[in-house]
Amino acid sequence: MKDNPQNQVKLSQLKIVVAIAEQKNFGEAALDLGISQSAVSHAIAALEDSLGVILFSRGRHGATLTPVGASILPHAQTVVEGIDAILREAAVGKGLERGKVRIATFRSIATRVLPEGLKQLRERFPGIVANLTEHENTHQVEQALREGRSDVGIITLPADKGITTWELLRDEYIVLLPPGTQLEGNQLTWEALAKQPLIMPPIDYVMMRPVYDHVNGLGYRLNVVNEIETDSATVNLVEQGLGGTILPRLAAEPIPKAIQVYSLPVPLERHIAVAILTDALQPPAVYALLEVLKS
Repeated sequence: MKDNPQNQVKLSQLKIVVAIAEQKNFGEAALDLGISQSAVSHAIAALEDSLGVILFSRGRHGATLTPVGASILPHAQTVVEGIDAILREAAVGKGLERGKVRIATFRSIATRVLPEGLKQLRERFPGIVANLTEHENTHQVEQALREGRSDVGIITLPADKGITTWELLRDEYIVLLPPGTQLEGNQLTWEALAKQPLIMPPIDYVMMRPVYDHVNGLGYRLNVVNEIETDSATVNLVEQGLGGTILPRLAAEPIPKAIQVYSLPVPLERHIAVAILTDALQPPAVYALLEVLKS
C-alpha cells in the first residue's frame, strides 16, 4: 500500500464506485457518468491500487462488490451525497443573490394575502424581484402556469392534473345583508336566505359555482335580482340596502361596519393553495417564495 492513501482517493473515483455499485456493470456505469469504459476501469484500478484492496469482482455477468467493497460503499455514497449537497446549496445561494419569481393569482389573494408574503420575501431575500399578475379565475392562473407565463400560482382547489399544490388557507363564503335587515330569531336560515333579494356575481364565475352547487344540493334556490361583476361594487350596493350577497370573505373585504355578516346555514369554504407545475424545473427564487408562503 502506498503512503498516505487518503491523499490518493479522488471524488471522481468515489462517484465511479457508486455508479458501478448501482449499475453492476462497468460499461453501464460509464454510460451513466458520460465517460468512457476505459476511464472507469482505469479509475477503479488506480483506487484499488491506492487502497490495497479489491473493490469489485469482474466477470461475464458484470461487476459485484467484494466484502470490503460493500463495507466501503456507504462511506463513498456519503461523500458523494455530501458534495452534491454542498454544490446544491451553493447554487441556491448564487441564485438568491439575484432572481425573479412570477406569481399569478386572482384579485382577492393579490390584495389581501400576498402583500404580507411579498414583504417577508423582500426582507429575507432582498435580491429577488417578484412580478405579480392578476387573473379572473383559477383556470386562467393554471393556464398561465402551463404556458410558462408564471412560475407560481395561487389557486382554488382542486387543481388540474400536472399541477402540484400546497394548501395555503381556507376562505369562508359569507352572507352580507343590508343594514337594518330583520331576521326571525336573529339567525339566518335557508328559508330566510331564499327570501332575500341577492346581488350576486354572474352564475358562470368559477368562484361562485361552489355556492350554487352547495345551495342547490341542499334543495334551495337563491333569489338573485341583479348580477354584478365587481366585488367592491356589490358590497357597496349591499351597504346601500339594494340587496344582500354571498361572497368569499377575502373578496368581500373591507366590509363596512353597517353591513350584517353571517355564515351560511351550512358553512362553505374555498380552499386556497400555492401551485407550481409538477414537472417544471424551478429556479431558486421560486423555492424561496414557497418557503415564505408555507411559513
